[in-house]
Amino acid sequence: MAVDLPDHQAIYDKGAAQWDAGRAELRVEAHWVGEVMARLPQAGRVLDVGCGSGRPIAAAFLAAGYQLCGVDFAPGMLALAKARFPAADWRLADMRRLALDDEFDAVIAWDSLFHLTAAEQRVTLPRLAAHLRPGGWLLFTSGPAAGEAWGWAAGAAVWHASLDPAEYREICAAAGLADMIFVAEDPLAGGHSVWLGQKE
Repeated sequence: MAVDLPDHQAIYDKGAAQWDAGRAELRVEAHWVGEVMARLPQAGRVLDVGCGSGRPIAAAFLAAGYQLCGVDFAPGMLALAKARFPAADWRLADMRRLALDDEFDAVIAWDSLFHLTAAEQRVTLPRLAAHLRPGGWLLFTSGPAAGEAWGWAAGAAVWHASLDPAEYREICAAAGLADMIFVAEDPLAGGHSVWLGQKE
């Protein structure tokens, strides 16, 4: 039976202030954001896909001196990000059709890719990888195994989907990403399942 998917764009747009209220500092993201920073050149360029209000991930990269481009499809989220960090590059965009004609040292999709259907993820992951420079790093979260789940964010029920880890590896390899690190339900990330890989 088909899932009646929620309108995530409307949810995050309407609930931007509520979502932002609990996102002031790095928490479950801290370990993996640190792993990415340790691999980047000084003042490297970072693309935060599904950047939300700019906190906490984009804010952490900006505070560390990196160049930051944040994209999100919720205008309410971007309005908060622009007001808080006016010097950064904020763009209204849908990751399913991302085409910035630019390359970055890192692409981050923390808790954003998994709002897409399995079919959309298969198309979107190569798009994200295409925005990496050779040697650049992709960080994203998924589920621990193939399946679907419901959660709560921005004051509403939200839906998540995940591919099988073996399929993520195949997609990433085809997109030029080597030696993908995968930690399922990582205790250092509050139980998030995390991927990190480098573009060849």
